[in-house]
Amino acid sequence: MILPIVAYGDPVLKKKAEPITKDYPKFDALLQNMFETMYNAYGVGLAAPQVGLPIRMFLVDTSPFAEDEDLPADEQKALGDFKRVFINAQILEEEGDEWAFNEGCLSIPDVREDVFRKPKVTIEYLDEHFQPHTETFDGLIARVIQHEYDHIEGILFIDKLSSLKKRLIKGRLANISKGKINVDYRMRFPNQKKKR
Repeated sequence: MILPIVAYGDPVLKKKAEPITKDYPKFDALLQNMFETMYNAYGVGLAAPQVGLPIRMFLVDTSPFAEDEDLPADEQKALGDFKRVFINAQILEEEGDEWAFNEGCLSIPDVREDVFRKPKVTIEYLDEHFQPHTETFDGLIARVIQHEYDHIEGILFIDKLSSLKKRLIKGRLANISKGKINVDYRMRFPNQKKKR
C-alpha cells in the first residue's frame, strides 16, 4: 500500500525518532509499504518520519544512481546492488573532507540544494530481521545513508544550508507546507484535515 509522504512543516519531521523492537506492530507490512511508497515516488531512500511515524527506521535503494554514466563502472555496480533496511541506527563516525552534492527530499519536493557531507560513514544498525551490523560506507551510498539518518534525528537537509540559502527558499517552503505544489505521488500536508 502506498502511504502518503509527510510534507515539510509537519512536526514529525523535526522530532527525534524512537527505537523499535522486533515486536513492533505489523512490522512486515510497514516495511513493504515503505518500499512501495519510496519506489512510487522515485526515491532512493525513505525514513519512517516521512510517512508520519517517529521511529528509528529508514530504507535505502541506490540502484537508480547506477544508471549515471558519469560514475566509474565499479561505483555504478556498487550503487546498483545496494538495498538495505536500517533499524535503530547510530552513526559511529563520519570521516574525510566534506564534499558538496545536490540533494533533494521527497518531503520537500522541487527544492534541491548543494549540501556538504563527509564521504565516509561508519554506522551500527539492525537489519529487517533485527540482526545487528556495523559497517562502513563511502561515496553516494554514505551520502544517502547520512541524509536518511538525519531524518530519524529530526534534521532536514535544508537545516544544513546557509542562512542566505534558507532565505532564498523560504517562499517555496511555505508553499510546500500549505500544499501549494504539484507532485506525482501521494503527500500529506500539515494543514490538511485527517480523513475520518
